[in-house]
Amino acid sequence: MSDNNKLNARSLLFVCLGNICRSPTAHAVFRQKLVESKLPIEIDSAGTAGYHKGAKPDQRARKAGEARGYNFKGLAARPVVEADFEHFDLILAMDRANYHDLLDVCPAEHQHKIKMFLDFADNHPDVDEVPDPYYGGAKGFEYVLDLVEDASNGLLKRLS
Repeated sequence: MSDNNKLNARSLLFVCLGNICRSPTAHAVFRQKLVESKLPIEIDSAGTAGYHKGAKPDQRARKAGEARGYNFKGLAARPVVEADFEHFDLILAMDRANYHDLLDVCPAEHQHKIKMFLDFADNHPDVDEVPDPYYGGAKGFEYVLDLVEDASNGLLKRLS
C-alpha cells in the first residue's frame, strides 16, 4: 500500500441511523482492533436520529458481537451533534442515507471528513452499504459483523 493511501486520523466517529445496531457494532469491533494494534485513536459512535438516546446497543447486535469476542460495555446511543464535525478527523457513515444526512448538517469546512465506512472493505467489493439489520433476524446481524470486520481491517491498515 502506498503512502498516498494512508490516513492521518486520530479520532473516528461511526454513524448509523439510531446508533443501536450498526455503529455500536463498528465501535465495539474497532475498539478491540485498536487494543490489539496499540494505535492511539479515539473512537465513538452516534446516530443521525436521536430515537434511542441513552439506550444500550440492540440485544441482537450484542449477542452476535459477543459471540465473536467483542465487548459492548459502556456503549450507549447518542445523536450526532454539531461539535462532532469539528472534533472527529473521520466520520464514517454506514449507508448512503446517513452519509447524505450527515452532509446536509455538516459545515462545509468539515464535509471532507465524511466517508462511507465500506469504502475501506477489501473483501466485499460489490457492497457499499452496511444494511440495517434491525427488522431482520440473527443472520442480518452476522452479515453486519462480517462487513464491519472487513471494513475495520481495511481502515486499520490505512491508519497504521
